[in-house]
Amino acid sequence: MGAMTSRAEAADMPNDQTETPDRLRRRASRLLSLISAQSDRLVSEGLGRLDARKWHYAVLASLQEYGPDSQATLSRRTGIYRSDMVGVLNELAERDFIERAPDPEDRRRNVITITTQGRQHLRRLDKILDDLHDELLAPLTSAEREQFTQTLTRLLDHHTRQAPHPPIS
Repeated sequence: MGAMTSRAEAADMPNDQTETPDRLRRRASRLLSLISAQSDRLVSEGLGRLDARKWHYAVLASLQEYGPDSQATLSRRTGIYRSDMVGVLNELAERDFIERAPDPEDRRRNVITITTQGRQHLRRLDKILDDLHDELLAPLTSAEREQFTQTLTRLLDHHTRQAPHPPIS
């Protein structure tokens, strides 16, 4: 059991699936929950090896893809609460992965930009996440992985059109 797994999660993750009642094994919600817990544990532990967190990755990925942004826009794009965003940005700035500068159009707010060091760090995080996803999805073929990701994306898109996107935790 990983450090990030609660006792309740551990009790819900039987080691021998033959002992799990069939009606539980057929519940997509339960299966998604168990796989999500396993994924969260793998990602948290893997990113932790580089003293990084999921939020760091989310911010750097957003800045890399969309370019410099305000704190409010980063919060919306990543799903990170505004109150938590300040701490995340402070951590990234301390490591020289981002720069904050006053917005020339509105001096009351800052524009956040990824640095060269931030882009290099993002590439390292991408490599770790690629390896972790290979581990998580090991039993699936390449085609099955693509189909699985497309199916999950379709489900998420359907449900996020009906409700606001949950923050990353």
